Amino acid sequence: MASVGATPGRTPQGPGPGEASASFPSPAPVPDPREAEEEEEEEPAEIHLCVLWSSGYLGIAYYDTSDSTIYFMPDAPDHESLKLLQRVLDEIDPRSVVTSAKQDENMTRFLGKLASQEHREPKRPEIIFLPSVDFGLEISKQRLLSGNYSFIPDSMTATEKILFLSSIIPFDCLLTVRALGGLLKFMGRRRIGVELEDYNVSIPILGFKKFVLTYLVSIDQDTYSVLQIFKSEPHPSVYKVASGLKEGLSLFGILNRCRCKWGEKLLRLWFTRPTQDLGELNSRLDVIQFFLLPQNLDMAQMLHRLLGHIKNVPLILKRMKLSHTKVSDWQVLYKTVYSALGLRDACRSLPQSIQLFRDIAQEFSDDLHHIASLIGKVVDFEGSLAENRFTVLPNIDPEIDEKKRRLTGLPSFLTEVARKELENLDPRIPSCSVIYIPLIGFLLCIPRLPSMVETNDFEIEGLDFMFLSEEKLHYRSARTKELDALLGDLHCDIRDQETLLMYQLQCQVLARAAVLTRVLDLASRLDVLLALASAARDYGYSRPRYSPRLLGVRIQNGRHPLMELCARTFVPNSAECGGYKGRVKVITGPNSSGKSIYLKQVGLITFMALVGSFVPAEEAEIGAVDAIFTRIHSCESISLGLSTFMIDLNQQVAKAVNNATERSLVLIDEFGKGTNTVDGLALLAAVIRHWLALGPMCPHIFVATNFLSLIQLQLLPQGPLVQYLTLETCEDGNDLVFFYQVCEGVASASHASHTAAQAGLPEKLVTRGKEVRSKQQPPPSGLPSTVPASLRDLDFWAHGVSDPYSLFSYPTPTPTPAPSSLVLGLRLDLQWKAHQACQGAAKGETNGKLPDVSRQVSETGFGRSQSGPGHFHESGSAACCHHHPLRVLPGLSSTSQTPGGCQALFVSLPPSHPEFSVSLEILFHVSNKVYFGESYCFLR
Repeated sequence: MASVGATPGRTPQGPGPGEASASFPSPAPVPDPREAEEEEEEEPAEIHLCVLWSSGYLGIAYYDTSDSTIYFMPDAPDHESLKLLQRVLDEIDPRSVVTSAKQDENMTRFLGKLASQEHREPKRPEIIFLPSVDFGLEISKQRLLSGNYSFIPDSMTATEKILFLSSIIPFDCLLTVRALGGLLKFMGRRRIGVELEDYNVSIPILGFKKFVLTYLVSIDQDTYSVLQIFKSEPHPSVYKVASGLKEGLSLFGILNRCRCKWGEKLLRLWFTRPTQDLGELNSRLDVIQFFLLPQNLDMAQMLHRLLGHIKNVPLILKRMKLSHTKVSDWQVLYKTVYSALGLRDACRSLPQSIQLFRDIAQEFSDDLHHIASLIGKVVDFEGSLAENRFTVLPNIDPEIDEKKRRLTGLPSFLTEVARKELENLDPRIPSCSVIYIPLIGFLLCIPRLPSMVETNDFEIEGLDFMFLSEEKLHYRSARTKELDALLGDLHCDIRDQETLLMYQLQCQVLARAAVLTRVLDLASRLDVLLALASAARDYGYSRPRYSPRLLGVRIQNGRHPLMELCARTFVPNSAECGGYKGRVKVITGPNSSGKSIYLKQVGLITFMALVGSFVPAEEAEIGAVDAIFTRIHSCESISLGLSTFMIDLNQQVAKAVNNATERSLVLIDEFGKGTNTVDGLALLAAVIRHWLALGPMCPHIFVATNFLSLIQLQLLPQGPLVQYLTLETCEDGNDLVFFYQVCEGVASASHASHTAAQAGLPEKLVTRGKEVRSKQQPPPSGLPSTVPASLRDLDFWAHGVSDPYSLFSYPTPTPTPAPSSLVLGLRLDLQWKAHQACQGAAKGETNGKLPDVSRQVSETGFGRSQSGPGHFHESGSAACCHHHPLRVLPGLSSTSQTPGGCQALFVSLPPSHPEFSVSLEILFHVSNKVYFGESYCFLR
């Protein structure tokens, strides 16, 4: 508000006679330009996805509010289980999923499962069904062609607009077009991003972009978690406890040295999309290798500084589309464009043989210089920051300059007017002023006299009373009305004309939005590669090689990228799993010897190579890896309604068993420890043997286990596919020295007591544990020589009762008398070796027919179905039983196959023992999938 006051000398306290003063309210403090530059509002980004499924093909499109862009995936084939759709959902985590109300059974089942995922973080998406008519092909095309897009110049005709959109959107992909049309319908109905705007304000759409998921390496969320690729932690700031998260100690955290926010976003996208595209991977490595050369260090640092000025351009363009542009946005955009020009000039001096440098040099066109020149010549940054609104520089518009000159000379002019007004006022009025209030005009302001108590006392002849404010009366006089007619509302006129200029400048910028978007894409790519180069330089990483003919990986002296930063010394280890030999590596070793670190190290080095980064190893050769599966850390969640062991089976091991191919990398650590020792060991052996049975199609498997019986009892077949590794240790008296070096061999003990002592367990407990351990007879290393040779082909391990007929003795650990036990674990498949071994003898006993299980149990004197450990499950599985002493080999009857393709074997002991129990663990191997059967227990 501008005001002018004239005070005659009628009181001793006032100015001298005839003196007038002009007074303006002090302007608001000018904000620091650096603070204005860095001011960027973080709006919560939401993704809205539209999907259609028909005849085995998917059409997907989604809108990202963070950059106001629509992404689409051309029609892609997908399995009935919709694995591709699940991968897209896991990656983009949409806020809502839109689809047609008319769907087939597969999509309905999938969406129902998706809606029931209460444990999904942060929350499950909203499922929205629209009428199928909203997804019609023709109406979808009409929505696409009639849309109001800021990236299309207004000068284009309707035909030119169709041709332009046809070059971006694949109209021959019918499902994609329908998905785009349904997405536009949903956005228009929900008013995404413009909920509070007038209905004539269109939803900002700054571009259409294609995304594909080809050549991607499959990695699930459990693998990202256990390998610590990502790790979110609560923010330490008290102001961000509720909503803020920060990256903890993770692979992403140590490699993220990006200077701009969009570089960080692209790095995260690369991490969620590891690829097998060797051309793309080598192009990334070429840029990293270039910046690692010592002579290019200064250039890398200069480019890094320029990238620090690349700001959130999509957010600025979105505000321009909605006419919500702030003063700081113009300054940020100005510095972004000039920094992009600096990147262009720098890249033109770099080798054009590198694709990224060539793209930046060519695609950062003169449109950038045009935008920067317009902003620099039009926008008055200092004036805009001072007045907190858009202002223009002088000599842009003569009419604005003239009005600003009048407004600038207004104080002295109004001083003279106030002096003349004072001469015509009542002598009791000591002073007056003429003020200018925008939208109201010019007013005469006089102080309130003591005699002015009631409203009627405010009336002065020749003046129109307006209002009372702060003990000052405001009036309109003949002179102020004349000023309104002569000068008008200068302040509002200037603001309106400058706003018009701002709108014209916005249109010029939006017309060149495509080049700004391309600048952001290339600059963020350069930012990511500079960050990876900086990390590779500091941590001593090397360039991996890619070999499509190699199935697996070969790592020479590899290191764990996170562990080497936390440990004072780190021992590197090599790994090789290429070729036919050693596809299954069984790693044993004492507790805390480094087995888990070794597994994670192999997984992380492989992952880093598949995102195009240098790796922590002397040499690394990466083959055609299509997936990484892990069972390292047991995930627990109350919302899942599953036990920890069930999660291990269902969500981790089952995924690997059913989906791993000969090009997959499988990392398993301590699987089977979630249940009793016998069952866990049997399950682990069954899973490994399932993969070994695949032969050349076996995945590349690293298994770390403390089940030494897996090797001592020869549960796995000997052959070139299996390789046994261990971690070197040395016993120095009562101390155990770890060398953390991987070598071939098998550990002799787990040394759990040493680990317990290091963990702080009381010494007397550790000593007692050693005493109990010393009284236990170690399990046998193999079958005794007294067992006939035909039994050696049986795939089983056993602990027998201590009698002449037992395979070996195993004392009962409990002090009270209890029946000894015989536990048999068998691998059963359609080609069971024992069938051939015992076929001849079995024909004489059973003639190949399946006897009645319950009848034979009764005949042999075994107990019928009862509770407790002696219960018997009649599940319909094929079982054979014939009463012969164990020493008579024909007692092992031939197996029979059920309609389901299952096989089983039952062995009975002679009734000479007064009491004993028999337990049989059956593992089914049917149709290339592993199922775990029941435990059959009998007590006599």
